[in-house]
Amino acid sequence: MVLTSTVGIRLILWIGKSVPRPAPYEVSNALTSVEVTNDAENGDGFQITFELGKDKTGDYSLLQSGILNPNTRVIIGVLLGVSPEALIDGIITHHQITPSDEPGLSTLTVTGKDISIMLDLEEHNEPFPNQPDFVIVNRILANYGQYGIVPQATPTTDVPIELQRIPRQCETDRRFIERLAQRNGFVFYIEPLTFGVNTAYWGQEKRFDIPQPGLTKNMGAYTNVTSLTFSNDSLAPVGTQGTFVEPITKQTIPIPSLPSLRIPPLAATAVPARRQVQLRNTANQNPAQAATTAVATVTNAPEPVRAEGELDTVRYGHILRARRLVGVRGVGLSYDGNYYVCRVTHTIRRGEYKQNFTLRREGTGTLLPAVRP
Repeated sequence: MVLTSTVGIRLILWIGKSVPRPAPYEVSNALTSVEVTNDAENGDGFQITFELGKDKTGDYSLLQSGILNPNTRVIIGVLLGVSPEALIDGIITHHQITPSDEPGLSTLTVTGKDISIMLDLEEHNEPFPNQPDFVIVNRILANYGQYGIVPQATPTTDVPIELQRIPRQCETDRRFIERLAQRNGFVFYIEPLTFGVNTAYWGQEKRFDIPQPGLTKNMGAYTNVTSLTFSNDSLAPVGTQGTFVEPITKQTIPIPSLPSLRIPPLAATAVPARRQVQLRNTANQNPAQAATTAVATVTNAPEPVRAEGELDTVRYGHILRARRLVGVRGVGLSYDGNYYVCRVTHTIRRGEYKQNFTLRREGTGTLLPAVRP
């Protein structure tokens, strides 16, 4: 499917039960639209719409072929110029058929989720004695090598002693890994590194990478954003209150206010925490565990400043990726600067490619005199 534009944008669609391959002609020819959502907070997904036509038997040939059946693996990418980028590697989970009395207007819409859905199909009940969280994560992810998953887990220092506590899984692999991530103030996601190879990242939000090309508003010929709005929720951040018991003296020691793991900061002035959360599970934890709990609670709270908008992809000339930094310029010193991209929705049709995005950070005011153009 070719998207007519001055930069030569092309859609790449691979389909297959276990090993995806380029979609056959009848599939590409029937395709009318693709929507891919990369969401750091709610997970990635996709939706593809096809035109349906009946064959001589009176059935829809696209359905008879079985190539778009549920549980089929799909890789969707974009070729922008000479650089192909995979947007999502996922699994079809849902069908919706809309028959029509008018010839050529019947449609098939397939919906799916990213490859991490394969970690969410079966519950397990298993102990992991004397193993730190990152070792547990690597052990679980090693079972999914058939999906091209390469683990990238950040080491953790807390090693549970079997006589004190034993980490235990009582849910699906994905939910267990997400629970371990939340406990440490980390994030977990699987995204394509290239076509057929996926990175399973478990660690702090990535804020040290070089920001993506900037989003520009109100700067004449340099403007590449068609719409942009900002919001500031003063009740989003939280502080913590809690204590732990020192094991030798049995004294109750308060846990000091600790900073978020979202570093480096992206704003000059962070919105102060007006809400206080009581830490209820720290009394029997050691000092390191109690500190981790307090930091994770602050880190897992929503960030107050958000921006939503839509890109002019042709003017931007790049694919905006979620879970990375991007700069904003042209909107004033309060909201200029770098942001964390938490959501991008790619909407692709013949002759059209839109990117809708959501950004966030901890406060207002730019830290830099300029952002990457």
